Amino acid sequence: MKKMALLVLVTLATSCLTSYQPKHLTDPEIAMVMRVANLGEVREGNVARTKAADAAVREFAVMMVNEHTEGNVKTEEALAKKEIPSDDSNTSRELDVASATAADSLRATPEGPAFDRMYMDRQVSVHENLLSMIEKTLLPAARASVVKTALNDMKKTVTKHLEKARQVRSALK
Repeated sequence: MKKMALLVLVTLATSCLTSYQPKHLTDPEIAMVMRVANLGEVREGNVARTKAADAAVREFAVMMVNEHTEGNVKTEEALAKKEIPSDDSNTSRELDVASATAADSLRATPEGPAFDRMYMDRQVSVHENLLSMIEKTLLPAARASVVKTALNDMKKTVTKHLEKARQVRSALK
């Protein structure tokens, strides 16, 4: 049952992130995608930092909360200085739904090794999908230099997190 729930979660997350990605998001829509991606990682990380049984998983969750909070604040400040607002799009709404669904599934999963695997599988998947979205959709659509800079900063962070997520996941039994 737990493996089926994990499979459903990963499939849902992947399909939500890839089902609708317009070729040309506006800079304000890209800003909202960055905000939602960061806040989603914070939401899921907050669940995992209290429920993870494995110390490395807990440390990873704390890193997600801290670094995505910091990244969001930095991005929001830079965009505000250039008066670039955040506007909803189907992409940002789908990211938010996927994260909320994942957080609900994590809350419903008992603490222990199955929870740790589920969280880390989600982290690998969501970071792979976000990295792909940044490279294939967001960066090509970005117009303002501040948006491009924020995306490149986010890309570096997401790449680092993906590598760490894979490392932590591979160490779990």
